[in-house]
Amino acid sequence: MEENSHFDKKSLKLVQGKTADWSELAKDCVCFANGVGGEIHIGIEDDQDLPDANQKIQQSLVDKINKIIPQLTLNVGVVAAITTASNGGEFINLKIFRSSQTIACTSSGKYYIRVADECRPILPEDMTRVAAEKQAFIWEEKVVRKIALEDADYQKRDALLSDIVNSERVSGFVKEMGQEELMEHYLFTTDGYLTNLGVLWFGSRKDRARLHYAPTVQFIKYDEDGNKINKTVWDDYTKNPKELLNEIIALPDWRESIEISDGLFRKTIPNYDIEVIREIIANALVHKAYTMRGDIFINLYHDRLEVHSPGRLPLGVTPSNIISKSVQRNQHLSKVFHDLKLIEKEGSGYDKVYEIQLFNGKPEPIVEEWDDRVIVTLKKQIISKEVVRLMSRVNDDFNLNQKEIIALGLIAQSGVVSAISLSNKLCVRNNDSLKYWIGKLLKNEIVLSKGKTKATEYFVNPELLKDNEFKGKTDLKKIEPHRLEHLILEDLKIYQPCSIGDINERIGIEISRRKVKRKLDEMVMNKTVYSIGEKKGTKYFIDQNLTNN
Repeated sequence: MEENSHFDKKSLKLVQGKTADWSELAKDCVCFANGVGGEIHIGIEDDQDLPDANQKIQQSLVDKINKIIPQLTLNVGVVAAITTASNGGEFINLKIFRSSQTIACTSSGKYYIRVADECRPILPEDMTRVAAEKQAFIWEEKVVRKIALEDADYQKRDALLSDIVNSERVSGFVKEMGQEELMEHYLFTTDGYLTNLGVLWFGSRKDRARLHYAPTVQFIKYDEDGNKINKTVWDDYTKNPKELLNEIIALPDWRESIEISDGLFRKTIPNYDIEVIREIIANALVHKAYTMRGDIFINLYHDRLEVHSPGRLPLGVTPSNIISKSVQRNQHLSKVFHDLKLIEKEGSGYDKVYEIQLFNGKPEPIVEEWDDRVIVTLKKQIISKEVVRLMSRVNDDFNLNQKEIIALGLIAQSGVVSAISLSNKLCVRNNDSLKYWIGKLLKNEIVLSKGKTKATEYFVNPELLKDNEFKGKTDLKKIEPHRLEHLILEDLKIYQPCSIGDINERIGIEISRRKVKRKLDEMVMNKTVYSIGEKKGTKYFIDQNLTNN
């Protein structure tokens, strides 16, 4: 089982012997308590899925955990117990309960929160956001107006429960539940009354309208001059989230597409892929801050689509790491959407958006976080038709997985991309993590590399481009070192002394400044070129004798 926002594994060394680190375990418990709660399996190494088959746990160690963790934390509830794994080995299953109304901390006054598979400190400026997220959790489970189950819209209720029971994502154990048991399982009801989540899904129109705040959506279409030419508003509260999503997906504006040639055939590329639209809108509904007022805006311009969702990103998720991080703001609503197959599994939603956009030769989505909203922008134009054909043929030949499609798309669209730039786009920390994205591409020589460590650059195999009649633009990004040196020398003969910025602009701005700087430093070291000044004021020149020669 992979570590995520509600699961972690720890070695027994953490709680016994000279290596015991109780403060570290207390910190992890605080992380889970401030997140969605979770489990820590103690006695399983990081690179293993099961404990040693002969491992036995002493009850005294379990009792010690149950005693010490409450002493080292505040507002943290835990229960530790011995569990036997499938191979017969024992481990400690430490369950941490979510702190639903207070913010948990260590006894030394430090605050942490679990984000995906990491434990992060909560900064002072983030404390109000953490408190707001907790209110969002409470919102789902609250019974506010004591609306009895018999006052619900039974048609919506029966349709929803039928969809859940017939979903392949739902376990057989859940499918065997009766209606009342099923509604309590998903927290639609409590003690015969509808929770806010239940009202949202199958409450009457009147009761849904009284929620703080049920989603309202505005679709606005603009012409090339920015004038409104069409507007559709869903603000009558007659639809539950699935019905609302289906109506938005059914808009005729998503059917527009273009055709590109693909050998003897034609390939149809939609302006906005329906799977991408579904994922973006579903994410806006799932991650909306339901404790604040605000409409979801879907603005369709002639060259782009913008989706505005009220509220900021969940704590720990940023525009730069959204492809790899996932935090559930509305945990139970997310569960319903997932089980109904309306969204991808946790942490893979934006992966899907990136995959489809790049596979269709389009730019990756742009995510912006403002003070009161999150804006996701999808561009309509295809960057290169050759990239579309290349992606399609390579995928047919090598059956690429999602990560490889994303990585290849980013490299093909850039021509040449540095390891640092690619790592930043994919939000990976090191080369080992990058291998999961491009390992197969390098092995099959779909992508080639040059340089070492931080200077490594990746590009699509030229032979593969030639075989696919790729007609990309020729540029100087992949210029060889000796040719770059010759360009620099020729430039300095005419314009010396001059700055690196001026040199870069004249010999070709597509050559990265970092590459030009590396070559200049090498030439200075070899005394082929000389420099004067420091930092931004540095200017380069060559020996006059060399100029005369």
